[in-house]
Amino acid sequence: MFILGNFLLGLAKILQIGLTVYMWIIIAQAVLSWVNPDPYNPIVRFIRQVTDPVLFQIRRRIPTVFGGIDFSPIIVLLAIIFLQEFLVKSLIQLGRMM
Repeated sequence: MFILGNFLLGLAKILQIGLTVYMWIIIAQAVLSWVNPDPYNPIVRFIRQVTDPVLFQIRRRIPTVFGGIDFSPIIVLLAIIFLQEFLVKSLIQLGRMM
């Protein structure tokens, strides 16, 4: 049973790292939206390719632009924080109980 517990702990750690990395990518995309970056820059293209599908889904479902300010990155960051606090911590506790 300890093998399943270790698997859940490892899965929780990988999920936590992935969510943290994605959170920083969302923050970078929000900062890039304040300036006019070169659209042909590979880093800018990567950030847009990674974040646009998620942000597009939020923008499509919820009107997040008020007064020219886009609140969809904030909604994604809140969702990431929720997943880190609920899902990751639940997996860690479940893994420790096994």
